[in-house]
Amino acid sequence: MGESARPTPSAPASALPAGVVAALADRYRLVRPLGEGGMATVYLAEDLRHGRQVAIKFLKPELGAAIGPARFAAEIRVTATLQHPHLLPLFDSGEAAGQLFYVMPFVAGETFRARLAREGQLPLGEAVRLTRAVAAIRHHRHRT
Repeated sequence: MGESARPTPSAPASALPAGVVAALADRYRLVRPLGEGGMATVYLAEDLRHGRQVAIKFLKPELGAAIGPARFAAEIRVTATLQHPHLLPLFDSGEAAGQLFYVMPFVAGETFRARLAREGQLPLGEAVRLTRAVAAIRHHRHRT
């Protein structure tokens, strides 16, 4: 999703401005926050058209006011062009009541942060495998 996400406690989707929830109501039912990073907050949502769970990433309003939405819009454009086995595809993007967002598949499971907290450190082979995968993704992103 662009940056590390910190899990957030379960809270209603109403934590978003009512206008955002209303603007997306015909396409997505927002369920709860999943995590928060430096630029954005990610919500679990139901894609009403396709009957699937998705993750919707919203630019933080205070950040948008400080730097403008250009950086987030650039992330959306780059993400839309990337195709790699280790990257999630972009399903949708847009603006809802003044907030930029994009939609990606929801992947259930433990976060990397939670795994490290639980295990302390990864076995060497697993750490090398993950480092190679991340390096391949970064190389692919900068090449495209």
